[in-house]
Amino acid sequence: MKIHLVSLGCARNQVDTESMTGSLSAFGHSITPDAAEAEVIVVNTCSFIESAAEESIDTILALSKLRESGVCRRIVVAGCLPQRYKKDIAASLPEVDLFLGTGAFDQIVRAVEETPLAEKCILPDPDSIVLAHNDNLRVLSHPHMAYLKIAEGCDRHCSYCIIPRLRGRQKSRPMAHILEEARHLIDSGVKELVLVAQETTAYGIDLGLKHGLADLLAHLADISASIWLRVLYGHPESMDDKTIQIMGDIPNICSYFDIPVQHASDQVLKHMGRRYSEKDLYSLFHGIRQKVPGASLRTTLIVGFPGETAADFETLLSFVADVKFDHLGVFTYSDADDLPSHRLEGHVPAEVADARYDAVMSLQLGISEANNQKFIDETFSVLIEEASEDKLFTGRTAFQAPEVDGLTFVHATDLQPGSFARVRITDAYEYDLVGEV
Repeated sequence: MKIHLVSLGCARNQVDTESMTGSLSAFGHSITPDAAEAEVIVVNTCSFIESAAEESIDTILALSKLRESGVCRRIVVAGCLPQRYKKDIAASLPEVDLFLGTGAFDQIVRAVEETPLAEKCILPDPDSIVLAHNDNLRVLSHPHMAYLKIAEGCDRHCSYCIIPRLRGRQKSRPMAHILEEARHLIDSGVKELVLVAQETTAYGIDLGLKHGLADLLAHLADISASIWLRVLYGHPESMDDKTIQIMGDIPNICSYFDIPVQHASDQVLKHMGRRYSEKDLYSLFHGIRQKVPGASLRTTLIVGFPGETAADFETLLSFVADVKFDHLGVFTYSDADDLPSHRLEGHVPAEVADARYDAVMSLQLGISEANNQKFIDETFSVLIEEASEDKLFTGRTAFQAPEVDGLTFVHATDLQPGSFARVRITDAYEYDLVGEV
């Protein structure tokens, strides 16, 4: 059959979608990018925050119209949306034929082939998720970059986060399995491996490894010196000195530190269930810059968290102004009655939260532009990703992560996507760079 897959949400979801795509292809189904010609549509959903759940539902409803106007005869919804809302979502979306939770991705072939299943909602315990040994069947979304999932689930209990309920406790993949998959991906032409998990810096703790991520990075770097390695989704508490040193010492590991901190006010951090302080954060980022000159810092923040006062927000603004992150993302707090934070006092009005969001992003805009201006006349390696128009190519430097940061536009007569080019930066904007070979 012709099958169309939609992947919503984070990079970890994208890995799941690529794995389902590979399994379906291996069983003889063809994958089509055109939903209108698909006999089966699969939507891998996100429900981490309210807007993500709404996007998932809107996408499902829009695609369900193809049952009338197209050849679609079956819709399967997978992932976090059914895992979070369970049978309630099934009742509210009669357009969907089958729901697969986060522990049921391995049943995707049976789901699309209309093999009789016991129930409309297949929701195994997320702790029953079996991590792939070596997922050689994956069909990559990008030809030269791949996300490499090193663990599933999370052991933390942040008051605003639903992930442990959706994905279960932390389950690190055995290092040998990760290395085997990495070799396969590199042999297939991947030039950048991006390590992802709910908390990458906690990799291996559940396996009894003392310096799991640092050791894993060292072994991955030994596979090939001609690729980039990047780490996303670190945590302030589990980012240790050995990992920092490894990321600074080994040339093909990007000195890119993605560490979501969520806030800087001690009071807000306590209510969030984050067990570190403003002082700890200053020490962490100062230490990284001392140990790794030229390190690129990225973080993610939440504004409008219940109980966040004007003084708390000023503390956050001062922190952002002081650290001067190279990249920064902001969310306004997303409430739901199944979150512990829902029961906290002092919920912030939406208009106040939105104003705080705008204030942080406005501050960061100036910081990002000033940081980028420093790169003019500097020369960097750039991974070329595509030709955007005649004699203009797009790519990324080691301090630009895929899909979340800016791009580098390169003027050249002929470059090969998937190759590295030495590029001199000639112009800089708030988020993007321009250069020439």
